[in-house]
Amino acid sequence: MTSRFPDAGAVGAGGFVRDDTPTPEVDRREAVMASLAGTVRELVDATIRTTVADDEVHRVRDELALLVDRLRAAQLPGPAGIRYNAEFRAWNWGNAVVGAANAIAPPLEVVHDASGCHADVVLGAAYEGPPGLVHGGVSAMLLDHIMGVTASAMRRTTFTGTLTMRYRRGTPLGPLRLEARIVREEGRKVFVVASISDAEGVTVEADGVFIQPAGTPAVDG
Repeated sequence: MTSRFPDAGAVGAGGFVRDDTPTPEVDRREAVMASLAGTVRELVDATIRTTVADDEVHRVRDELALLVDRLRAAQLPGPAGIRYNAEFRAWNWGNAVVGAANAIAPPLEVVHDASGCHADVVLGAAYEGPPGLVHGGVSAMLLDHIMGVTASAMRRTTFTGTLTMRYRRGTPLGPLRLEARIVREEGRKVFVVASISDAEGVTVEADGVFIQPAGTPAVDG
C-alpha cells in the first residue's frame, strides 16, 4: 500500500480536500503525528518553566533549529485544511483545539453522548492567563469548538454566528470537563449551551447560535 502523504502538498492548501488515503493509513499516520505533537507539547511546557542557564538555553535553541529544518524538508504550502476520504474518515490535524499534529492544541477529545457532547482535558502552563488560571480567550476557544461540534451533529456543517460567555469564576489550570448540548433549532440556526467545570463546579458558561451555510438543507425546527 502506498501512502499519499508524502505528496500531500500537491493537493493544495486549506479548505475541504478529498484525499483517497485509505483509513488504516490515515489512522497510522495520525498516531505518528500525534506522538510528535505530544513531545513538542512537552517542549512548550518545558520552555515556559525551565530555569536552566542561558548557555544551555542557547544550545537547545540551536539543536531545535536543526530539527525544524529536517521537518521543513517536505511540508504543505499553507494551512492543512480538512481532509476526508471515500469512507468519510475526516482528519484536521492542524486544528487549534483538536489537531493531532498541532502542539498548541490541548488536544480536546470530544465525545458524543445522549445529551450532546463532552470532553475531559488537562490544561497546563501554556494556557495560563491570570496566575494559575486559564486564559479567558482559551476558555472561549474550547467552548466554541465543542459547541460547534455539537451543532454540527448528523454530518451537517455549521459556523459560529454568535457566542456569549459568562465567566462565573476563575478557571484553574489542571483537569477540566466541558459539556455542550443543543437547546433548540430554528431553520438554519442551531442554539447551543455549554460549560466548563472543575471539581468544584461550573467556572464558565456559554450560549451560541450556529448557522448552516446558505444552500445546505434547513434544520427542521
